[in-house]
Amino acid sequence: MIGRVLGFICVMAATPALAHPHVFIDTQLEVIFDDQHLATGVRITWIYDEYFSLVIAEEHKIDPDYDGTATEAEAKPLVGFDMTWDAGYPGDTYAVMGAAELALSGPRDWTASYTDGKITTTHLRMFDTPVKVTATPLQVQVYDPTLYTGYYIVGKPVLTGAADGCEISVFLPDRAAADEILQAAIDKLPTSMDVENEFPAVGKAYAEEVRVTCAAAS
Repeated sequence: MIGRVLGFICVMAATPALAHPHVFIDTQLEVIFDDQHLATGVRITWIYDEYFSLVIAEEHKIDPDYDGTATEAEAKPLVGFDMTWDAGYPGDTYAVMGAAELALSGPRDWTASYTDGKITTTHLRMFDTPVKVTATPLQVQVYDPTLYTGYYIVGKPVLTGAADGCEISVFLPDRAAADEILQAAIDKLPTSMDVENEFPAVGKAYAEEVRVTCAAAS
């Protein structure tokens, strides 16, 4: 994802060939409901690691005094820097209910700020069709299939406009099991292959997610 926007980070980062991820993003999620209590979309906040933030801030010349903070006006060049996506790119955010994947729109209503040495951006993605949430969880997962970017849910996820009886919680992957899946995938690669450039698409095994459930109305 961000690697598509600024691939030179890969070259600049002095990390071993198999050291993934290269970019670290703390993620906050808000699931939004309409006045009919149907889930309509997700507001996503990305808080970039300090190294990546510094590189982007320097590229956009928004922090000439290097104090790690920019005013709203100074940060304006950042707005949308990470929102130019290739066609078909899923945005490293996935929605699932039961066995069905739910389509999400492209990003809109994006913002950007720079505080305490970190860039924070937000964007909104809408479901193609509003979703009725029941006891079957609505799952919103965050991951990069290639593990170039690591996503980590922080803070308490938010429900906006949901009916009474709806709950949201965070679920984390079994990282030991995910590591085994990754190692097994690497072991299957030809020894002549450049693993860094052909990294197995096992990011889903590392996916962090929120789950939303709603009790049936009495």
